[in-house]
Amino acid sequence: MGAVGRTAYRRSRLRLIEILRGAGITDLAVLQAFDAVPRHVFVPEAVRHRAYEDVALPLGHGQTISRPGVHAFHLQLAELEGGERVLEVGTGSGFQTALLCHLAAEVYSIEVVPEIAERAARVLADFRVDNLELVTGDGSLGWPEHGPYDRILVGAAAPAVPEALLEQLAEDGRMLIPIGDATGQTLSLVSRHESGFETIVIDDSRFVPLVGEEGW
Repeated sequence: MGAVGRTAYRRSRLRLIEILRGAGITDLAVLQAFDAVPRHVFVPEAVRHRAYEDVALPLGHGQTISRPGVHAFHLQLAELEGGERVLEVGTGSGFQTALLCHLAAEVYSIEVVPEIAERAARVLADFRVDNLELVTGDGSLGWPEHGPYDRILVGAAAPAVPEALLEQLAEDGRMLIPIGDATGQTLSLVSRHESGFETIVIDDSRFVPLVGEEGW
């Protein structure tokens, strides 16, 4: 991956991992994924020097890359064991996508903004992963061709949990999705059981809106 590849910013990456530990991230697989995936290659060059700070950074087109702490928290909540089929709604920078490729068996990722999707695809191509498929489209409708999914991670806030995503969640599956608008959002964990769906509100959150037929 050249000079800005996996070995660059090594000390900064290790410092970030210690920050994540201090914030309560105990899942060793998640921490190892953060060590393996260089965040700086996923952020625009103008803000690359801030890649290992625990802050959100702009991607352009009204989109952001979430704080590393947010990604780590969501991945820990997902409780990935390595054999899951995962749907990611909102490819964004592609950083979380690359983390998921380390943590799950199959990853399917959707991005609604073509320019953002194209950039993420270029960066992810350098990782030569063989368990990832990308598409540009309406993430609020999911990707039914590859479902059902053991995990669904939604990186944008919806007015309510999209019915299409509920239908694509496998039994015993888990979905993380922010619910709300610019005035207030909560992160919800939706689990599917034989008897139906269970929703637990985790915490307040702040994400860009989910744009689409079942979004905003």
